[in-house]
Parts: sequence; C-alpha cells; structure tokens
Amino acid sequence: MIIQHAHTDKDGSFYIGAPSSPTAQLVYHMEGEHKMIIDHTEVAELHKGEGIGRQLVAEAANYARQHQVKILPLCSFARSVMKHSKEYEDLLITAASL
Repeated sequence: MIIQHAHTDKDGSFYIGAPSSPTAQLVYHMEGEHKMIIDHTEVAELHKGEGIGRQLVAEAANYARQHQVKILPLCSFARSVMKHSKEYEDLLITAASL
C-alpha cells in the first residue's frame, strides 16, 4: 500500500486510498513551524492488525525529521506507538514537557 501525504499551511494527513475516503489516515495540524500535533489515526476495520497505523506514524516521523519538527501526539494510538519506541524519542513532545 502506498502512503500519500496531503499538506496545507496548517493541516495535513498521511493516508492510504482515495483522499476523499481513505482506507487509513493519520491527521495532524501544525502549531507554528516546528510542532506537529497528531490529532487522529484511523484504519478501516478490514485492515486492522496489519501494522498500517504504525506505518502512518513512521511516515509522520520521517516527515518531522526532514522538516526539523517535533511531534505532540494527542491521538492515543500515535502516543502509545511513539512512547513505546526509542526510535521516536528525538521527536516526542509530551504534555508534561509543554
């Protein structure tokens, strides 16, 4: 599956499928130039358990690294993935560190 990225000035998503009805998506908004807030991650029931949500988080992390952005994951799924993996320590902003 190919992960695509849509980005406007302040909002964006990483998604699989058609932009209007994605099979899976991670939705974020930017707060300033260096903070990405992940609001929501969703995977269609048909594809749950395939690791697609984790792939979306990884894509968001790659984007953040390329653009020198830190991530505040308000989405419980993204927060869990990022908090339990050392590979995201350099990107993670926790609510306690605000």
